[in-house]
Amino acid sequence: MKQETQASTHPLARFAARLQWSDMPDAVQRRAEDLWVDWFGSVLAGCQARPVASITRFALAQGPGQGPSEVIGHGASTSPMMAALANAAASHVAEQDDVHNGSVFHPAAVVFPPALAVAQSIGASGAELMAACVAGYEVGIRVGEFLGRSHYKVFHTTATAGTLAAAAAVGRLLKLTPAQMQHAFGSAGTQSAGLWEFLRTAADSKQLHTAHAAAAGLMAAYLAQDGFTGAQHIFTGPQGMAAGMSSDADPARLTDGLGTRWATAETSFKWHASCRHTHPAADALLQVMRTHGVGTGDIAQVTCHVHQGALDVLGPVVSPSTVHQSKFSMGTVLALAARHGHAGLGEFDRDYLAPETVELREKVRMELDAEVDTAYPRRWIGKVTVQTTDGRQLQGRIDEPKGDPGNTLSREEITAKALRLAAYGGAVPAARAEAAVQQLWQVAQWSRTAALLA
Repeated sequence: MKQETQASTHPLARFAARLQWSDMPDAVQRRAEDLWVDWFGSVLAGCQARPVASITRFALAQGPGQGPSEVIGHGASTSPMMAALANAAASHVAEQDDVHNGSVFHPAAVVFPPALAVAQSIGASGAELMAACVAGYEVGIRVGEFLGRSHYKVFHTTATAGTLAAAAAVGRLLKLTPAQMQHAFGSAGTQSAGLWEFLRTAADSKQLHTAHAAAAGLMAAYLAQDGFTGAQHIFTGPQGMAAGMSSDADPARLTDGLGTRWATAETSFKWHASCRHTHPAADALLQVMRTHGVGTGDIAQVTCHVHQGALDVLGPVVSPSTVHQSKFSMGTVLALAARHGHAGLGEFDRDYLAPETVELREKVRMELDAEVDTAYPRRWIGKVTVQTTDGRQLQGRIDEPKGDPGNTLSREEITAKALRLAAYGGAVPAARAEAAVQQLWQVAQWSRTAALLA
């Protein structure tokens, strides 16, 4: 491999290659642990879902039939790449995995699965695993911010930036040099893929997006370790990611505050089991209902004042035909939240097409709001106007939806959420899930990363 100079290696590659658990402030370490436990619940909630089962069957058929890396919830093991593929698919189906607002990116689904699979394979310690995961978060979030709003209009950022995030996490575990990490980024970036078109027809592609990102990023890191070279200017080269995937890319975002600004700590938890674009409006509607004593029968119309990204992603979903598609329907989410106080997994499964839900769904509309759009994506403001059947016009506003860093979940809430998701998935007994979660909180003390559901 040609030797690159220090000056020619991108600062993001140097940062990811050298990051240590001890480099991080205590608050960042604790948030990483929070995100780790939160992710585990999403995997168990989604591991038996039909699209995930299909990807898992593929992964296990490709083999090997036994290996060092765990396929969570299936009592199986295989190679790191196939385990990462299956577990990443499971991570993103319940729509309860975390999200970083500024990058519009779901890090957990594409960082933890490949990192865990490799850590189990090489016997990495828990601290090494978590340092690698933070490297993945920091890289993926910055790549998402770099690609900008125009990228998200067509591309699913979790699939595209996620490939780089996975490469960073695995590359850190493999102890890549900065030059090797840069090659891994190049190989990951050229494999970045994931288009929103699937949502129009309720296709299964979203699970493929995270599966591919995790596996492709893992492959990129292993290839770099073996001397395989990747594009040196994958971000800003004349035929690189910005050129092909964005019209508003900002290269400064790639290195914004490296080592001082911890994007991992900015990551939000998801409360409602739906697309994050629906959460601010759902919380604002619940605020109106609580404050003014409004019941579902009192609602004549709800206008959601939203950013353009919400219109781009949610707008095509007019009449959802599946549970998963309904999680991208603003009207369905608000109807379920209004009826039950929370749009959770059980509420979607039972009631997404219930007559009462559909009736409320048809009363919800979205319109672009200049303030909300200007604040996005750094801030996700929720604003609604509710017209009541008795002629009142009521305003609701939420500046930080539940789960955002300023309105975050406690460790007790995270544990309860993880166990609730595990119970929903039904893949493991409750006692086993509870024991696993308690062990997960101690990850930084592990001398070796073993199976999570031993």
